[in-house]
Amino acid sequence: MSYIDPDREAWEVFKGLPRDQPIHMLNLVKLKAKADYPKGRPEHGKGLSGAEAYRAYGRAIGPVFERLGARQVWAGQPQVMVTGPASEAWDLAFIAEYPNAQAFIDMVRDPHYREHVVPHRTAAVEDSRLLRLAPLAEGGELGH
Repeated sequence: MSYIDPDREAWEVFKGLPRDQPIHMLNLVKLKAKADYPKGRPEHGKGLSGAEAYRAYGRAIGPVFERLGARQVWAGQPQVMVTGPASEAWDLAFIAEYPNAQAFIDMVRDPHYREHVVPHRTAAVEDSRLLRLAPLAEGGELGH
């Protein structure tokens, strides 16, 4: 089973958490060998790889991030699953920072994002994980 879009139940939990605090979003991404753009998209049938489609997603989301005050704070290429199932191999891992959770919600609901940005991600991604993180307080204390 692969995961591309948020689960409805998890999305409701996300929306129920504080919206006025900074958040980080950990992204784990496995790319398709070949991008799968639907008919009607200019990229359909061009033979683009999943990596090329994901690069298009990165270019398209840049202005959206800028408008929201979001940014990518870390990116890397996973090499080996040291702890955890080896079947969960990822092509890309990154952390995006949002000034608050409401900015992420606004992005997901934005018609431009949905129409012009999301199709690249959908065409590129075979499987993914998205984990909302609360930055630890000064000194690394857990905030229970």
